[in-house]
Amino acid sequence: MTTPSLFADDPTIPEIAPAPKPAVSGGTPRLRPVERCQGQIRWASLDELLPPDHCARIVWSYVEAVDIAPLLEPIKAVAGQAGRDANDPRVLLALWLYATSEGVGSARELDRLCIEHLGYQWLCGGMSMNYHSLADFRKDHVEYLDQLLTDGVATLLHEELIDLKRVAQDGMRVRASAGASSFRREPTLQKCLEEAQQQVDALRSQVDEDAGAASRRQQKARQRAAEERRERVQQALAERQKLLDLREQQQKEKGRKFDPAELRTSTTDPEARKMKMPDGGTRPAYNVQFATTPESGIIVGVDVTNSGGDGGQLAPMVDQLKERYGEAPEEALVDGGYTTLDDIESVYENDKVKVFGPVKDAEKKKAAGADPFQPRKNDGPGVSAWRQRMGTDEGRVTYKLRAQTAEWANAGARNRGLYQVLVRGQQKVLAVALLHALVHNMLRAVVLRQQNKK
Repeated sequence: MTTPSLFADDPTIPEIAPAPKPAVSGGTPRLRPVERCQGQIRWASLDELLPPDHCARIVWSYVEAVDIAPLLEPIKAVAGQAGRDANDPRVLLALWLYATSEGVGSARELDRLCIEHLGYQWLCGGMSMNYHSLADFRKDHVEYLDQLLTDGVATLLHEELIDLKRVAQDGMRVRASAGASSFRREPTLQKCLEEAQQQVDALRSQVDEDAGAASRRQQKARQRAAEERRERVQQALAERQKLLDLREQQQKEKGRKFDPAELRTSTTDPEARKMKMPDGGTRPAYNVQFATTPESGIIVGVDVTNSGGDGGQLAPMVDQLKERYGEAPEEALVDGGYTTLDDIESVYENDKVKVFGPVKDAEKKKAAGADPFQPRKNDGPGVSAWRQRMGTDEGRVTYKLRAQTAEWANAGARNRGLYQVLVRGQQKVLAVALLHALVHNMLRAVVLRQQNKK
């Protein structure tokens, strides 16, 4: 007996025909069963499960070759004494490099992958991980990552796979881990600071007055969170003062007027600044700077600023390269954002660096009957040579090398997820940028060495 439909009396509902039975000759089809509860024993090691050409193996080969002595110095656990064994810093470094190559920037996500993903399991080698250790490693070893970049480039220079005669520089704005609504004016910041201090005082007194309200661990966590918020608001006020000093200096030098009452800084990430993004919107961000060798595509310099423009970033990068490798490049390829007259003259006067970058409004000046490539009355020798250089066919051909190198390196970082950082503070963002540069150079060095063998 069939059960009548609930809508049998409704004339507006059409009658549904029964589904046709599959036309299978000889009876019901036989399908392989799925059994997920059956216990299995697999005799295979992690090394046997991981393919021989897996990227995790490339990362581990790179980590095995670097000097980890600076990472071993802080470790207090030594042989023959009591204490828990420390995590191998090579594993932590390898995990972050591999995670960066896969576009993973979260310590919690990396912790999860160490349990679920074969590549990360292979790098751990049975060692347990937690996100606190992973996050602290990236935060605490920015100087070491920076030195790794220098050592890696120096090795390639020694192998004569690259040279530093010519570099291309480009910047990209990376979304900060802060919301636009977290930017506050000074009165609001002062009010937030008072509220944060009151919350800290209230939580401290709660520990003594009502010990049963929450566990001591929970109380300490709440107190720590309140103290961190107070510190961020204090830092936001300090950053606002820096921003105020900068605006006043710009007003004196260039006549740029501003309203001090409208200056705002973020209570979430005080060092972040609102910047014009590639899509035309304005959001909190950092400006990541990469310097790349055109012929080999190796990143040789990394910097992170909270300046929304690229003006003024050329001279600091030249100084960085000179400090890293003992010499400044002979030529610098940059786009129009870097070609400020002060920077061009500065790098030429100090290091004789020849700048290849577009002359501003060259086409408009040509249409008006003026020659944009002729030196002007107040130009210094560096700026005069730059104008004349960019008026030649050779100068324009050399400048075209910038896009295929600097922008190519930036595109690689974007493909690995460098659209938004999940850390806060300029120094932590620098650690993320250095990891991207190290991964880029590590993979690029493999190609260069293979090409050199042919």
